Amino acid sequence: MAKLNIIASAALAFSCAATTLPSTAGDRITGHHFATRSEAMGPTAMAATSQPLATQVALDIMQEGGNAIDAAIAANAVLGLVEPTGNGIGGDLYAIVWDAEAKKLHGLNASGRSPQSLTLDYFKENGYESIPARGVLPLSVPGAVDGWFELHDRFGELSMDKILQPAINYAESGFPVTEVIAYYMKRNAEVLKDIPGFADVFMRDGSVPDKGERFKNPDLANTYKTLAKEGRDSFYKGKIARTINDFVEEHDGFLSYEDLAQHSSTWVDPVSTNYRGYDLWELPPNTQGIAALQILNMLEQFDIKAMGYDSPEYIHHFVEAKKLAFEDRAKYYSDPAFNDVPVQGLIDKEYGKKRAQLINSERAGRSYEPGNPPTEGDTIYLTTADKDGNMVSLIQSNYRGMGSGVTPTGLGFVLQNRGELFALDPNHRNVFEPGKRPFHTIIPAFVTKDGKPIMSYGVMGGATQPQMHAQILINLIDFGMNLQEAGDAPRILHTGSSQPTGSVMEDGGVVSLENGFSKNTRRKLIKMGHTLQEAVGPYGGYQAIWKDHEEDVYIGASESRKDGHAAGY
Repeated sequence: MAKLNIIASAALAFSCAATTLPSTAGDRITGHHFATRSEAMGPTAMAATSQPLATQVALDIMQEGGNAIDAAIAANAVLGLVEPTGNGIGGDLYAIVWDAEAKKLHGLNASGRSPQSLTLDYFKENGYESIPARGVLPLSVPGAVDGWFELHDRFGELSMDKILQPAINYAESGFPVTEVIAYYMKRNAEVLKDIPGFADVFMRDGSVPDKGERFKNPDLANTYKTLAKEGRDSFYKGKIARTINDFVEEHDGFLSYEDLAQHSSTWVDPVSTNYRGYDLWELPPNTQGIAALQILNMLEQFDIKAMGYDSPEYIHHFVEAKKLAFEDRAKYYSDPAFNDVPVQGLIDKEYGKKRAQLINSERAGRSYEPGNPPTEGDTIYLTTADKDGNMVSLIQSNYRGMGSGVTPTGLGFVLQNRGELFALDPNHRNVFEPGKRPFHTIIPAFVTKDGKPIMSYGVMGGATQPQMHAQILINLIDFGMNLQEAGDAPRILHTGSSQPTGSVMEDGGVVSLENGFSKNTRRKLIKMGHTLQEAVGPYGGYQAIWKDHEEDVYIGASESRKDGHAAGY
């Protein structure tokens, strides 16, 4: 599909679903009835982020001579300010970059490691059955800042002081808090208000800001100024590192100056599978991207298009493939520096075919065993594309919204709680060990076709992410939706699978369907043995950029469930 029928109207490919789904959006004269808006289009550059101010900053940076990499860093810095509920420089980062000059994809793992002074015995001796979600114990080294400078050192055009200046300006002068972010700030504050330092930054007047209220973060502005002036080492070996060390030590934590000083990111090769002519690229573990590849390898064995979008057959097969992939995720996905993770075996086409044979087309599985492959992480997602053809797929997160809640004095950001995702079973591959990267949920994605860059995209939201990576591609390829419709379409979410922290699925888990799937489909799924449960909010946040090579234009899409915005020029 040179132009991807996806971009054109595709009512036939969508089968009969359009006549059965109830309306979930205002009436539109074009496209599917559930679409919230048209795709964004631009002849020169494009940005899609989860907050309009960040999207505008990305475009401004590119108009000032920066490239997609500069724009992505600038947008991420703004998002750390305006959307602290999903990200910030106290968290980790992953990115996939299409290098237009080399015509090659590069992957960056900028995730941090556990404290060297904290041991498994500490958790056992103090009676912990799992690592707590809040406070100082789940802290790991924040990798995002090192990720920025790695990206910039390799690909950047503008200086870091110019890249960070827009975020500094908004931090000093303030910005109006948008609706969904205001909602999540209140939700986070309910559980984090008593965590050291949190209220000093985010509840200065006794409460978090309301929607539309102007919010300033002068501490974060000063931190960004330090990074702009003194560079990467100010965070890992300078006064910021000292401040983090002293604050954590004061509150009986283990993350230290030495842990920060020893940190480094890792450039990795993305891995892929081909789904009906399109290559989906993900990053290998310690993160979970290959789960999307495993799901697609199994679903490729079935005629998904013929099943139809709003059909119990499609939803059933999708959920069962997800369950199977997540059993492998629970067993194998971990830090490759500590384990031999059989990545190529897990994404092998023949292995996927064998696993697909375990799906009973009539009945939901209550439990599955992980396979034997052949051997050899709330969040923000953003994507940018520039005039030269460079494209960036970047995801960044604190985990659990505003992370651990621990907010070192004078820095303006919370520290992540990724350490919560370690297991405490000494026989588990993902068991806690000093200096180890935890299992990670955040995943950027990229699609190529015949060696050309086609699509940069991601869907934020914990274990939701690989499920939605697969669904977005299925919506585009099997059901013929356009880029915006693929994200607007009602989503399928399965929860309750076995986890890398050690829990095991024994009851088949739970399926949640967004409004838009028919009652008839829901009834049939229940008869097939699925447990259905209503859920509002956990379906992820999508951003995407599509490169139309025939017309030489970019197409952008953004999440309608959040405050996102896609725009180009």
